[in-house]
Amino acid sequence: MRPRAELLRLVVAPDGTVVADIEGKLPGRGLWITPRRDVVADALRRNLIAKAAKRAVVVPADFADRIEAGLARRCLDLLGLARRAGQSVAGFEKVRGWLKDGKAALLVEASDGAADGRRKLQEVAGGVPTVAAMTAAELAAALGRETAVHVAVAHGRLAERLQQAAQRLAGMRGHAEDGKTKDSERR
Repeated sequence: MRPRAELLRLVVAPDGTVVADIEGKLPGRGLWITPRRDVVADALRRNLIAKAAKRAVVVPADFADRIEAGLARRCLDLLGLARRAGQSVAGFEKVRGWLKDGKAALLVEASDGAADGRRKLQEVAGGVPTVAAMTAAELAAALGRETAVHVAVAHGRLAERLQQAAQRLAGMRGHAEDGKTKDSERR
């Protein structure tokens, strides 16, 4: 048992295909799963999705990859929306300024960013949640920049939704978030 915000909803389409409901808006009875590759693989191996759905289901062979791609697209869409709404800044100095001024509700760092820069921002961040599920190239593409390693998102619903989506993506990519490791998480 986990909070719903930490889980991923699956639904069975009318043709019996299992679909990841990334935004949580698809019709039908929801089946909830922890968004981690090992949990998804275990559920498929043990046929748990069909058992939970109480019917025969079709699961695509690349189901975990589809989930990861959908979660990554969702995170990048939310980042792009935050940029267009003026609710985010990118770049070390701008992000550090937002953190010092208390404007940042979420710190997004590239998973492949330099440890030194990440450490320096963590010292300033205080209790601001941090996610590091996306690469620098993904962040740059979402923000329409050549490079992006650090991004701060302003307080509001966008930051909350991005944090949830990024934590789910981190689980699918095998990254630890908020001090958790794979071994310390429950299914």
